Amino acid sequence: MENNADLIAQCTAKAQQWLSPAFDEKTRKEVEAKLAAADKTDLIESFYKDLEFGTGGLRGIMGAGSNRMNIYTVGMATQGFANYLKLNFSSRDQISVVVCHDCRNNSRLFAETVADIFSANGIKVYLFDDMRPTPECSFAIRHLGCQAGVNITASHNPKEYNGYKAYWEDGAQVLAPHDTGIIDEVNKVTVTDVKFGGNKELIQIIGKEIDDVYLEKIKTICIDPEVIKRQHDLKIVYTPLHGTGMMMIPQSLKFWGFDNVHCVKEQMVRSGDFPTVVSPNPENGEALTLALRDAKEMDADIVMASDPDADRVGMACKNDKGEWILINGNQTCLLFLYYIITNRKAMGKMKDSDFIVKTIVTTEVIRKIAEKNKIEMRDCYTGFKWIAREIALSEGKQQYIGGGEESYGFLAEDFVRDKDAVSACSLLAEICAYAKDKGKTLYDLLMEIYLEYGFSKEYTINVVKPGKTGADEIKQMMANFRNNPPKELGGSKVICWKDYQTLTCTKEDGTATKLDMPATSNVLQWFCDDETKVSVRPSGTEPKIKFYLEVKGTMKCAGCYDRGTKEAEEKIKSIRASLGV
Repeated sequence: MENNADLIAQCTAKAQQWLSPAFDEKTRKEVEAKLAAADKTDLIESFYKDLEFGTGGLRGIMGAGSNRMNIYTVGMATQGFANYLKLNFSSRDQISVVVCHDCRNNSRLFAETVADIFSANGIKVYLFDDMRPTPECSFAIRHLGCQAGVNITASHNPKEYNGYKAYWEDGAQVLAPHDTGIIDEVNKVTVTDVKFGGNKELIQIIGKEIDDVYLEKIKTICIDPEVIKRQHDLKIVYTPLHGTGMMMIPQSLKFWGFDNVHCVKEQMVRSGDFPTVVSPNPENGEALTLALRDAKEMDADIVMASDPDADRVGMACKNDKGEWILINGNQTCLLFLYYIITNRKAMGKMKDSDFIVKTIVTTEVIRKIAEKNKIEMRDCYTGFKWIAREIALSEGKQQYIGGGEESYGFLAEDFVRDKDAVSACSLLAEICAYAKDKGKTLYDLLMEIYLEYGFSKEYTINVVKPGKTGADEIKQMMANFRNNPPKELGGSKVICWKDYQTLTCTKEDGTATKLDMPATSNVLQWFCDDETKVSVRPSGTEPKIKFYLEVKGTMKCAGCYDRGTKEAEEKIKSIRASLGV
């Protein structure tokens, strides 16, 4: 990073404020070291801005500083959230919240800090006795009739990170107007305003009693219990990647009737250092290395991995040659929704008012399945709070039966309002049992879907741009794409582009129509005459810009998948060249 004298002076002044007695000795020493260092990069990165309380809460690298996750930034966020809850629910005798956390370093410390601050503000806290999956936090808020919740997690980010997710009384992450309302309150708080001294009488420890009800409810989404009875010995390999999935997923699988579940021993060790993986992200094939090793040894039927906060699931299965292959998030979502629709129909459970949801960057093959089966499908923004919003809008009128996104998140139920790897792993095992019952594999099922509804290849490009300079570069890239939209992508003519910041859909002839979305979002999409779809958006949680490519291919037989994939990959290469990424 270039040494900008003004920036260094500004960061130095800010850092010196962190040497006051309001901060503990450990923090002050860490700040002194940053100030004394010859290389000012760490000082700048730690203090060039305040860690922003965004619409999803906080997420950042742990350490001392205003732009870092520590008890003070977490404390100010919680004090602001508490102030907002007291304004919003002033007529209630007792406001209550759920506090939950994952396996990361400092997660328990941050969760206990949050519980202390809420309780010091007169708010009753239900604090989980140990780490739990993110979806269980969402479930507990609804089950206990709370007004809000906080989950300390940085999901699948690298080990240096932690995060703070804010939930509302419906069990979903906060949406407008509460998101900006909380942000306004958080921005008013200084460290001296934070009430760190907890009131133990208002903190209730919860655990197994919530687990039991949660697992009971998850079992209700099982569509075909008979197929599980017939395939109870399905060979499943599961890894929690050192995280919260180990608390619930093996239990849930057993409860559904699967009695041959093998958990990857080295990764059933809880650790915020994630010692056996480069990145604890089931999107990365590398994270499944040990699970695949075990699967080959025991000739398993399926491999599944949950991320550290157990809201997303990655999986692998054998292809037609008996080789283990990774199934991507789009394909997983496809399998889930195909199975739910097909089997709800077969079991006579489907109603005309049932609906499914996907995000705008998720595969369009799902739309084909919905259209052919005459099921309502809704498109929403990336992030499960938007899927939760669709469930809430139709509550009591229409039944949500499933929804997901390309980034390995799926929700099969409506009693949780965030993506749920506990229910997803259980349902995935049922789908695998259903396929095996018919003498097929999950791969065979996927080929059948492509043959019936059309083949598409999806590809995500993550361009990482860390720090302040990176944030500026990402901003500039989005501005360039906005001002100069591509006319063609990989040789395919762009016939329509959507800008979700202006909520405008523009056709090639220049005619523009308004997009019907609940809010604006910094996303651009281009659609081509051959059904190619390209989306671009800056990540809301990581220093990167994401490109989502979907290319249609031809697939006339189950054995044509490899050839169709190769053709699509060539097309993707030429699209990348057009985009310059």
